[in-house]
Amino acid sequence: MVNNKITKSSNNMDAKTVASFGDEWSRFDQSSMSYSEASEIFMEYFSIFPWDMLPSNPVGFDMGCGSGRWAKFVAPKVGRLNCIDPSSALDIARRNLIDFKNVEYIKASVSESGIPINSQDFGYSLGVLHHVPDTESAINSCVSILKPGAPLLVYLYYAFDNRGWVYRLLWRASDLVRRIICKLPSRFKHLVTDVIAVIVYFPLARLSLLLDKVGINAVSIPLFFYRNHSFYTMRTDSRDRFGTPLEQRFTKQQIKSYMERSGLIDIKFSDNAPYWCAVGIKQ
Repeated sequence: MVNNKITKSSNNMDAKTVASFGDEWSRFDQSSMSYSEASEIFMEYFSIFPWDMLPSNPVGFDMGCGSGRWAKFVAPKVGRLNCIDPSSALDIARRNLIDFKNVEYIKASVSESGIPINSQDFGYSLGVLHHVPDTESAINSCVSILKPGAPLLVYLYYAFDNRGWVYRLLWRASDLVRRIICKLPSRFKHLVTDVIAVIVYFPLARLSLLLDKVGINAVSIPLFFYRNHSFYTMRTDSRDRFGTPLEQRFTKQQIKSYMERSGLIDIKFSDNAPYWCAVGIKQ
């Protein structure tokens, strides 16, 4: 696991990180992302989700819903969706999901959602649980509110365990930069992360796209994942990656161990980016 020095709290929440996400989603509310791109990214995360296991009109949760960008694809498929987030981003989600009458909004941390245990038919948490002080405890909290037999989908930042030493070295250098940027005032943080999107994300992504089109395997190029994505998405993720105070990273085996200890079985990982997406079923 790769992480900062972490001070654990009783509600398993880092106040600075929560405030940072509220600021991020107020700026990047996803209104500028095309439906087709959002749908494509949604499928990249949910490719392993067992929709066919869900009962009729299932009730589930989006833990750390942010702007509601994934909830807008899930809500039409389910009976009720509980969107949970401790930050002011919940107000953005309310606005973005105003057309859905089956969505409930809960402003709470992962450990204090108030949802009864063994009550949910499914759950997911994408890009969230690596930003809390105790990720394993957060997974336990998610599993506790699932019914037996219900699936949980998670996405956690990977520790580059499927990459070479050069890739890991580049990440360590970028993480030193992140630790400086995340402490900047909001206005300057947005400016700097936009510059990073321009001079780092965009060139590498478009180089990957060019190589991809001429038949050259570019998967080893950093930010290859963004080759088909918009500059808006690059700006959003640059702000997310470099502007967030608390970040942890985990190997595939660590994630599998956490999920197993929480009571999940039949754990399956996606073989494609983003890494690592995993789904498990509550015993």
